[in-house]
Amino acid sequence: MHLDAEQLALSSRTWMAAAFAAFADGPPSEGMAVHHAGVATEHLLKAFLVRIHPSLIVDGRDFHSLLYAAGHGGLLQVRAARVKTIQLAEAYDRVHKILKSEIPPRPQGRDPWPLADARNGVAHAGYHDRAEVIEVFNSCIKVIDPLLLELGIGSDYWGEHKGLRDELLIEGVEAARVLVEQKLARARRVFAERYGHIGDGLRDLVLTAVASVITPRFSIDHSAQAVCPACSSQGSLDGIDYVNNARWVVSMKPIFFDCVACDLHLEAPELSLVASLANDVDLEMRPEDYYAQFEPLTDDDLDGDEGPDETGCSLVR
Repeated sequence: MHLDAEQLALSSRTWMAAAFAAFADGPPSEGMAVHHAGVATEHLLKAFLVRIHPSLIVDGRDFHSLLYAAGHGGLLQVRAARVKTIQLAEAYDRVHKILKSEIPPRPQGRDPWPLADARNGVAHAGYHDRAEVIEVFNSCIKVIDPLLLELGIGSDYWGEHKGLRDELLIEGVEAARVLVEQKLARARRVFAERYGHIGDGLRDLVLTAVASVITPRFSIDHSAQAVCPACSSQGSLDGIDYVNNARWVVSMKPIFFDCVACDLHLEAPELSLVASLANDVDLEMRPEDYYAQFEPLTDDDLDGDEGPDETGCSLVR
């Protein structure tokens, strides 16, 4: 019998991994993301019901399907592919009756239900409401989390996308934070595809060689190595230097981060949302030593200097 709880749970995890991968790829793949998330949710709902008994996910109006679910499909030579099962809404309602305190009720009647509306819209008409993409994933997570506890699966269900899942659950999360987590998730996938099959020792040698080919940007003053927050390789943190008058040292304000190993690219507003890249970098040099390597400023250059800002930092070059 193919109505198996473990098989359905595994299928759900596979579909959800594909959903988050599509979501991490951004707007062009959002349709696939919401469709796959809906399928993943339906399969896990059915896994919960099947664990109680397979008959709980078949169409009660179809005798052949009921016979198959009861383990006697051979009496009428019922083919597994012909078994009629319930759809997402019915599966949701049946589970909610059992787990009423853990799973929120779904909207009834003509009220919008983004989880089902997006999945059906993409499947049948190639359309979804882009404004509801995050809401679709939030709905999935709030249903799936209690089901994982009931099925004893655990948080490893989310795999490499757990960080993105956690970010989406934060109340009032800003779109910028979600975008950063999408970029990190996509970069982790790229890294795994490129280097996941290489042994640790050889991979370290390859990554060392890859990191050496980073080309500094012409628009920046200084470039420093920094650990990539996605793949832990050495990336390039580029920025503009300034004199911190309070400490009389030269520091760099990051404006770009690039990792050639996983293709992660972050810019100034996004860097502030990644703890390991958010702070200015102390170049550990006194201004007179650092700027001695540059040509002296002319009078015309000095005319454009506005002196220290409110933080006590002067942007003299």
